Formats: sequence, structure tokens, C-alpha cells
Amino acid sequence: MTDAALPADPKGKDGHGPPGTSEESPEEFTDAKHESLFSLETNFLEEEREGSCSLKALQDPFAQHVNKELKEKEIQAVATNPKTTHQLKWPILGQLVFSSRFQQLETFKPPKDIDLKSLHLQKPLESTWIKTNSQFLSGPPNSSSPFTPLQKELFLIMNSYRDLFYPERTALKNGEEIRHVYCLHVINHVLKANAQVLANNSRCRSQKLGVGDDDDFRDQGLTRPKVLIVVPFREAALRVVQLFISLLEGDSKKKIIVSNNKRFNGEYGSDPEERPPNLKRPEDYEAVFVGNIDDHFRTGVAILQRSIRLYAPFCSSDILIASPLGLRTIIGGEGEKKREFDFLSSIELLIIDQADIYLMQNWEHVLHLMNHMNLLPLDSHGVDFSRVRMWSLNNWSKYYRQTLLFGALQDAQINSVFNKYCVNVQGQVAVRNVLMTGCISHVLVQLPHVFQRMEAENLASVIDARFNFFVNKILPQYRDAVMSHTLIYVPSYFDFVRLRNYFKKEDLNFTHICEYTQKSGVSRARHFFLQGEKQFLLLTERFHFYKRYTIKGIRNLIFYELPTYPHFYSEVCNVLQATTRGEEAAWTCTVLYSKYDAQRLAAVVGVERAAQMLQSKKNVHLFITGER
Repeated sequence: MTDAALPADPKGKDGHGPPGTSEESPEEFTDAKHESLFSLETNFLEEEREGSCSLKALQDPFAQHVNKELKEKEIQAVATNPKTTHQLKWPILGQLVFSSRFQQLETFKPPKDIDLKSLHLQKPLESTWIKTNSQFLSGPPNSSSPFTPLQKELFLIMNSYRDLFYPERTALKNGEEIRHVYCLHVINHVLKANAQVLANNSRCRSQKLGVGDDDDFRDQGLTRPKVLIVVPFREAALRVVQLFISLLEGDSKKKIIVSNNKRFNGEYGSDPEERPPNLKRPEDYEAVFVGNIDDHFRTGVAILQRSIRLYAPFCSSDILIASPLGLRTIIGGEGEKKREFDFLSSIELLIIDQADIYLMQNWEHVLHLMNHMNLLPLDSHGVDFSRVRMWSLNNWSKYYRQTLLFGALQDAQINSVFNKYCVNVQGQVAVRNVLMTGCISHVLVQLPHVFQRMEAENLASVIDARFNFFVNKILPQYRDAVMSHTLIYVPSYFDFVRLRNYFKKEDLNFTHICEYTQKSGVSRARHFFLQGEKQFLLLTERFHFYKRYTIKGIRNLIFYELPTYPHFYSEVCNVLQATTRGEEAAWTCTVLYSKYDAQRLAAVVGVERAAQMLQSKKNVHLFITGER
């Protein structure tokens, strides 16, 4: 089975390549040398630590979660039960929506102070966490709170084993703070799960097997991998592994054993000299595209007490770290010969970090992954069925899987994944804060923004309705040569292809740039557009996301659809000032929207204005920015 990290893209691209363009690697490296050393079946708990690992079973959140027994009728009722919800306001996270498909919905508020001891952290995490997290703590290292206010509230939800959707994670502001706290939760979960297996191995050995009730020893899933962390780039995988090492090592004199660390750092690290100099990009771009930004990788990590094995075969791993593309190429598709997804069967903790970036890569890969989570394995993989938990044998694993979803956007597609695929028995928590001010307030140039509402019967008909509205109502106003230098910003690649084909058929004077355009083609298109030799420039949102070029020469701007990232709206509008030759008075901006764009509209104009614009009898709304 091919389970380790894939080498960097052989085509030598700059890593910003669009989704699905990395080639499949030859043979992947998998560490076979340390198999017996990290085997859960043949290892036992170190004697001196055995007593400390009974998990204080009654209060420990991990034990409460995995030992919770569901009844058949409860599972059957989930499909028909209405979702019960309850809103609460927390000091830092803000507006939370607690929900559950199971009968009882329990909510809670965060305590003012938390004591590390009350969190049931497994050794050595109580001591190593404070050191690992010290960069975010303003007080002295041993101050009362070991968490930042944000981390405290997030960890309380994580540690309660509820599903969590947090749509305010940004690379610039709190991304690393959040990564630290979910890595703590991951290591805590894995250490507890493995300690339970090793302690039971010791008990089995001392009872010479067969004595006592077999069910006492039900402590694992059908396959070993317990945690899957989905991240977009190799740099993120590197940071996660470095945090794991730090959390297991802390500042103890005794270094932990990390197998294949040098190889991992070579394949996942980056050479700072490789970055092209003098490229001026926005801060958020620099924060997202840092380090090794290859998007095709997967690797297994095994942890045994205080040793880490990188590049473990998937079936011998505790934690899998992968990109959506790395998972897609191993899961395969219907009818493909080489397919493998047994390793997803017993995932107890799924973390999808930076979910918004997958909208720019290929969202289909995320949906494909979710459709293959927690299915019964096709092969037994040598598991001892007498040790497998009953809920795993019953194919109820998805009701015990905790999903943590972090992103930078309240987006309909990300929301849909959280609502459809998260059915954890402990319930769900979603952060739902309303944006009062829109990013239109960050537009610095003097510009009239004309928002045109188009009507659509239903969600399925929006794509055609938008195209017909654009072709029949908007485009005729721009066909006159006076309206030259018109940039059309298109978020969806499929819409872009449709428009490009229409422009060709109508023989319009246009050029186009998308994420697949070669460098020379981009330069030509920018040049023709700036000189006015081409009247229209079609531009995809993904190109803007991956490159952030300043397109000079824009006088008229059309947003075929509102941008996925709200700040792209102000960013693209502000590009107009890149070439000012006294024609500022004639600049225009036109935006198409429908009632199905409520979320994106609110992010641009603010929630109150968006509500007015969606309910108003008028179909056209004008905003003017940058007035002196």
C-alpha cells in the first residue's frame, strides 16, 4: 500500500498550481524497519506508569465518550429526529449554536478559570503544554492560565468531544494559536487510546488470557488510525509534526526518539532561498503561502509512549496527515483498480484545517473524503475482534467521530459539510457571528458600485439565470468601444469556461487569464489589456488567489458573482488606482447577485444593508466609496 509522503511535484511548478495538477509519484517511502517497535499488539505498558493510566475512568471525557453505549433504536431515530438547537453567547467565541440529532441536547458555559488538572491531560502533556504554548501567553510561563482566552474556549469544546465549526481562523491572526490547541487535543486523545490498549495487553498477559470477561478488553477500532488531520500544504504538515514532538518532549532533558525525522524535514521543509525576491504581496498571501506549498502529500505517524515514527504505513499509524489531493489519489474512484480507504474506517477524530483553501484547490476532494469516512473495512487487517469496541463492529463509528472544522469563511459549501456529515452523539457546536460591517468599507478609490439583483427560481437554476442576465442585460452596456478596459472577475472556473466560449462565439475583443494559463500567456494578456488592444479581460478568482497580480489598466469592473473571500472585493477594487491617468471620474463597478448569495453579500456590504437589498422591490442598488 502506498501510504507515505509523495515527493514534490515532478513538473517543477512553483507549487501554486491549480487543483489536481500534481502528478502521481513513483514508489512512496514507507518505514518498514520499526514495525515491531511501534506495534500496539506486542507492546505493554511500562510498569511504573501502569497505575497512572486507568484514565480516572469515570470523569475522563475520553473514557466517557468511547464508553458511551448507544441503543439500536437511538441510531434508527437519528434519520428522522429533527435537529434540536440552542444558542449561547461565549465571551470570546461569541455566538454559538449547540445542536444535536440525538434526543438530549446539553449545553455549557466556559468557567472563568481552568485548572490543567481538571482537563484530564495524559502525561507528560500537563508540563509540556505550557512550554510549547508559551509564545502565545503574555504572562510568566507558569501563570495561572496555560491557554489564551481563545484557546481555552476552543479546548473546552474539543475536550467535550463535540463537533466544532470555527469559521474565523485566519493565517495572519490566530491560525497558529488554533493549530497548537488542536495538536494538544490530538496527542491527548492518542496517548489515552494507546495507553488503554497497552494496559489491557498487560492485563491479558497477567490473566494468561481467557480468564475474565472478554468485553473488559474492548479498547480499539477495526483499524489502527484514530486521527486524520487534513491540511492544504506540506508546510502545515511540518508544523503539526513539530508540535507533536514538542508536546511529547517539552523541556525534559531526555530527547524523544523520532524515526525518519531528517528525511521528513527534507521532504516537507523548504529552502528560504527558493522564494523569488522582491515580490510584493498582501500580508494574508504571505501568511498562507509560506514554506513548502506542495499540495500533494500524505504521511502516517505512529506514537508509542514517548517515541514517534514518521512515514509509518497507514495501517500501523495512529495519526494520518494529508492534503485532500493526497487522500484522493489513494482513495481512488469508482471502477479504479488500485483503491484503498480501509484506513479511514476507525477515525475517531477528524480535523479539517484551513477549509476555505480547499474551495480554491478542489472541493470535490473534500466531499469524496467525507463519503469514504468510517465505512466498514473490506479486509480484516489481522485485527483481534475480541478487542474491537462494539460500536465499531456495529458500524456506528460515524456517531462517535469528532470533527473539528476550521476555516476563514462562513461559506455555504463548508456549512453543508458540517451539517450533513457531522452526526456525533455528543452534538455539534458552530460559531455563528454576524458581520455587521462589510469589506466595501475598505475600498479606498472613488468608485460607484452598482449592485444588480437577478431573479432565479431555485438554487439549481442560478447558474443559467446569472449567465442569461449577464449576456442579455449587462454585456450590451459594455460592448461600445468607449467601455474599454473592462475586467470581468469570475469566481467559478465553470462559469469562466462558459463565458470564454460565448465571447469567442460572439467574436468579442477579449483576452483571458485563469489558473491554468502559462506565464507567457499571462504576460501577453496583461499587456494587451493595459494597452487597450483587448477590450475585455476575463479573470478567474483562483488565479487571483494563487498569484495576486496587480492587473493594470482597469477602468470598468464587473463581478460576475460575489467573491468567495470578501476581502478580494476591496482588493480588486483598489487595484484601479494602480494606473491613474485622470480617467477616475469614468470608473465603474457592477456586481451581480441573487437571493442565494445572501452570505457573500452580507460579507461585502454588511448584514443590515444586505437584508434591505434582498427584500427591496428595487433590483438596482448604488454605493459610492472614497468620496472626499
